[in-house]
Amino acid sequence: MNLELQQFKADFFKALAHPLRIRILELLSEGDKNVNELQSLIGSEGSAVSQQLTILRSKNVVYGTKDGNKVMYSLRDPMIVELLSVARQIFNNHLVDTISMLDKFNED
Repeated sequence: MNLELQQFKADFFKALAHPLRIRILELLSEGDKNVNELQSLIGSEGSAVSQQLTILRSKNVVYGTKDGNKVMYSLRDPMIVELLSVARQIFNNHLVDTISMLDKFNED
């Protein structure tokens, strides 16, 4: 069981291991969007957004629902919003530590 859980975590974090995928998840945390909306908000080519969505779908991080001739993408688990928030807090903590270290360096 532990090995299965560790493998799930590794695969899950691999799915998140791209800046464009993180940006897509951040945008989907605000609500469902289709490829054109994501492309417009990101300012990226549609094929790049589609490729990253395919990876996120294959890892069950997002899912798509047909809406007429469009596919609306959603987060599969709302806990992803919390995960992104925690990642932001960790980043901020590292930033505070770096600023503190630079302040000490400048005092010397």
